[in-house]
Amino acid sequence: MFHSFFPQPKAFFTSLVVWTLIAIAGWYLFAAGLGVSLGYAPVAEEQQPIDLSFFLLPENLWFYSYFLLSAAIFCAAWHLIARNHPWKLWSIWGSALIIFVTYFGVQISVVINNWRRPFGDLLQNALSKQPGISVDNFYSLMWVFCQIAFLSMFVSIMTDFFTSHYIFRWRTAMNNFYMSKWEKLRHIEGASQRVQEDTMRFSSTLEGLGISLINSVMTLVVFLPILLALSHYVTELPFIGPVANSLFWLALFWSAFGTVLLAVAGVKLPGLNFRNQRVEAAYRKELVYGEDHAERAHPLTVTELFGNVRRNYYRMYFHYMYFNVARYFYIQADALFVVFMLVPTIVAGTITYGIFQQISTAFGQVSNSFQYLVNSWTTIIELLSIHKRLKAFEAAIDDAPLPDIDQRYLEREAGVVHADG
Repeated sequence: MFHSFFPQPKAFFTSLVVWTLIAIAGWYLFAAGLGVSLGYAPVAEEQQPIDLSFFLLPENLWFYSYFLLSAAIFCAAWHLIARNHPWKLWSIWGSALIIFVTYFGVQISVVINNWRRPFGDLLQNALSKQPGISVDNFYSLMWVFCQIAFLSMFVSIMTDFFTSHYIFRWRTAMNNFYMSKWEKLRHIEGASQRVQEDTMRFSSTLEGLGISLINSVMTLVVFLPILLALSHYVTELPFIGPVANSLFWLALFWSAFGTVLLAVAGVKLPGLNFRNQRVEAAYRKELVYGEDHAERAHPLTVTELFGNVRRNYYRMYFHYMYFNVARYFYIQADALFVVFMLVPTIVAGTITYGIFQQISTAFGQVSNSFQYLVNSWTTIIELLSIHKRLKAFEAAIDDAPLPDIDQRYLEREAGVVHADG
């Protein structure tokens, strides 16, 4: 699944994590200070532009340069190490491009969040009939928003276009690799389905999950400092009182609570999804044999196989029921959590409507990033079930023992019938 597309995946991803940590340490220990001394000093959060000039701030230009230099060093090194790898341009340089563009997309969200404060304050002043408010003030801010929105649309469209090609190249690499080992793989249950359908589902699922993960990490990098800066507006928390960096700790606690809640509630779902694919494949395979062979797909056999399908679906429905109880409870509570925690601050009148909007958006961005598992859990379950099926291919290629569930299939084909099919 990975070594067909990435060069030496264990070494590649390990070195990526190590180099990322080195680059982060280098930024905070050396590069950021060097940028200040060279005239690339950061602008205070309250003074940051609310239009496209935000991207031309000296601090942003300095960071872009540092980001691109760090990525170029890493990619160039691996390009030389994997000089004979057929997919190095897509897997190495393509991955770096996706990461950078995702970061740039998160920065667009920062500009929109900066825009919310003056627009919210203008709206509050207009509704309270403060003097000096004109329609031109609203139209001017709305025109600024349109410029940001058009840039966001362009970046999103081009990112989705490139990512779709990137993922299909990954699927092509898997397909070519598996087909080159077809003689070892053809005896495994549903081999054709695993090559055609599972590689397609694996790549398409990773497209969503991978971009979401990168976006979550980048959002944390960009919005955590903003959330920490906005925490000084929060005077106290209900039942707790004043807390330093309160918004950060609230986002961390609430996200960890949701992640643990859904992880515990959904612990059985990956195995059930995997078994569902297996019983569906067994039923479909018998029907396919019945198209060409009269002695196959007898009513009793088909009834038994469909009974396995029915039992597994009923079991899944039950487990998804209590999983959804926990999931929807958390989603509904999440809609009110930050407002509930800001009630003492709102009553004290220490923030304007624009600042409230800015806090809500920044908290939502950070909280959603911490809630990556919460938001992606059902997709992760599907990916884990696909991964289990493709692991059998990896075992066959490496002449390793097949997973138990595939060994049971071979026993059934040989006449050893199990109660669960």
